Amino acid sequence: MAEPRQRRTPVDAPSKTPAVSYADAAAAAPVHDEVLAAQTADVLTLLLILRFCSALCVRTFFQPDEYFQALEPAWELAFGPISGAWLTWEWRQHLRTSLHPVLFAVAYAAADSLLRLMHCVGPLRAIILTHLPTVVQAVIAAVADFSVWRLAGHLYGRDSNATWTALWLCVLSPWQWYCGTRTFSNGLEAALTSAALVFWPWQLFAADSTSAESLFDSSTAYNTVGRVGPVGRLRLSLLLAAFAVVLRPTNLLIWAALLTVAVTRLTLDSSSSSSSSSSPLRPSFVARLAVEIAACGSLVLAVSAVSDRLFYGVWTLPAYTFLDVNLAQDVAVFYGRNPWHYYLSQGLPLLTMASLPWALTAVYAALTSSSSPSSSFSSNARRALAFSVVTTVAVLSLVAHKEVRFLYPLLPVLNVLAAPQVASFFTATLPSTSSASKAPPSATSLRHKRLLSVGLVLQAVVAVYLSFFHQPAPLSVLSFLRHEYERIHHNWLELTAAELPYFDVYPDYSFLHQSSIPSILASGGGGDELFALFLLPCHSTPWRSHLVYPGLRARALTCEPPLHTAPRSAERAAYLDEADRFYAALGRHDPAARNAFFVEELWPRFPWSSDAEATEGTTTWMHNGEIPRYIVGFEGIEDVLVGYFASDDPATGGADLGISLRRVWTGWNGFFNEDWRRRGSLIVWDTGVYSNASHPDTL
Repeated sequence: MAEPRQRRTPVDAPSKTPAVSYADAAAAAPVHDEVLAAQTADVLTLLLILRFCSALCVRTFFQPDEYFQALEPAWELAFGPISGAWLTWEWRQHLRTSLHPVLFAVAYAAADSLLRLMHCVGPLRAIILTHLPTVVQAVIAAVADFSVWRLAGHLYGRDSNATWTALWLCVLSPWQWYCGTRTFSNGLEAALTSAALVFWPWQLFAADSTSAESLFDSSTAYNTVGRVGPVGRLRLSLLLAAFAVVLRPTNLLIWAALLTVAVTRLTLDSSSSSSSSSSPLRPSFVARLAVEIAACGSLVLAVSAVSDRLFYGVWTLPAYTFLDVNLAQDVAVFYGRNPWHYYLSQGLPLLTMASLPWALTAVYAALTSSSSPSSSFSSNARRALAFSVVTTVAVLSLVAHKEVRFLYPLLPVLNVLAAPQVASFFTATLPSTSSASKAPPSATSLRHKRLLSVGLVLQAVVAVYLSFFHQPAPLSVLSFLRHEYERIHHNWLELTAAELPYFDVYPDYSFLHQSSIPSILASGGGGDELFALFLLPCHSTPWRSHLVYPGLRARALTCEPPLHTAPRSAERAAYLDEADRFYAALGRHDPAARNAFFVEELWPRFPWSSDAEATEGTTTWMHNGEIPRYIVGFEGIEDVLVGYFASDDPATGGADLGISLRRVWTGWNGFFNEDWRRRGSLIVWDTGVYSNASHPDTL
């Protein structure tokens, strides 16, 4: 316990610093605390403003998981099963925890209730609901940045150059700008991880085991007078970490690495000059730590289990299913296979961009350099963080399917580790020229300004290009379709899903053989109208989170994985999903083979004979399948579409469908695309079979 404050007496030991009374210090302390609180509030406020700006500026498409692993299930939770949300196979197989979409479902439901209370419906409601998730994610991204600043303050000192450099690395990161406000589960995972590290008891990495074991000291562990005690901070850290692990099971690698170093104390520097490593922790302390981990982990698992039970309708363990399907059944490779060095040659460079050299040297230095007894705490903490980086990258490199965003939770750690290296390279400490006793002992100035300017400009160019110019069409095309729906079906905008005529709104269930609608029957459109057909690579656009209206029915090509096949079997190797079959047919030279997908899957032909034709022995060929109002595709398929709809070949042509394509919208999609199927502009064609294509209907 701290001794009560009292005025110093002459018997006190002499001090080299000017004498300051305890009364004066007590009077000054609240001012200091207020300054720190104001500084903290200012930093958080500025980060929120920055991320809100990012949410408004990022107007491009990156990866489908941003929408289909979060917003589509959230939309169904908020608006019901007939709202038009697209639940992919991962949700039908119980691979994902419901905790992530619940976050956005609550935001959707709250915003919708407020908007309806204010009688705000139609286009304005659609715009608000479309942008709402990025605003929520902006708060999460700001918390992640703020946590990096707090963590760096714990390790380097609150006002050190390294601490502020860590914050600047977050603010200036192109990856954080581009992906921070996207609704990936990895973004929430990174925020939870960085927040958990802030509350982590770093005294576990103290130079001597006695200091580490003071975590559960009864005299300090539960000090809650104005602050959470060490045990409370540990529990909060474990709860946040457990949520991150439930959200993304691979996050366990980070915490397993930290705990391994903390418990074994291998490679940690000792405070004793005669010992190169610290002594291990007592078994009783490790047992107590294990109890805390088990208790916090069990609580989070219980919350997750109840949430998943309510979401799926059955008891399930998504983390186990996720690992079983993706690793044991090797389904993840269906969506891509990468070389073992992918994270080293592409992942880390894309994640860190210009700070890569300092991040790599910081990891190496933390693992190999020794420290003096006075700096062993910071050195040990950095060594543990570096070990978690190496462990995570090494283990994830063993998995065939790799993506840069899988390393996202390492970005806060890398920023903290790289901060001292960046600060020492770009700043210099100059001695003070003032002789005043209260003058600061030193000042900081920038150096290597030209290199710094070039790096900042390059990072700004990358961020601006990715935010505005790389793949903007997949988002803007949905705005066009939504506006067209508002124009044509303007009287349906206020209807809820329950008030609309019922139809099957799930696009991943084929509509083939469910209707026989010859082109001559197509009219002004109604409740069962197929508003848009997307002939694109699988999940090339968002879905209901941007289409919004449940009556705006659409259909897209799917990419269901071959769950029915054995891993590494010939059947799996030969499997083609619907989107692959479509593009495989387009690549054939023979017109009949090129039109095979249209004839066999989209608008299959079937024989039909009237009584008179049966008597005469003749047969009329009809088409199954629905005719959409609009067809959406990249410009590379235009010639094939036009050729099919113009062909009057009775076996392979589609002229009898009565479709005459007309471009009504064209969207530029960037200077390049790594997927050849997505190259060129994105186009919307009007099929011309609906009588009210050019004016609002009167329903």
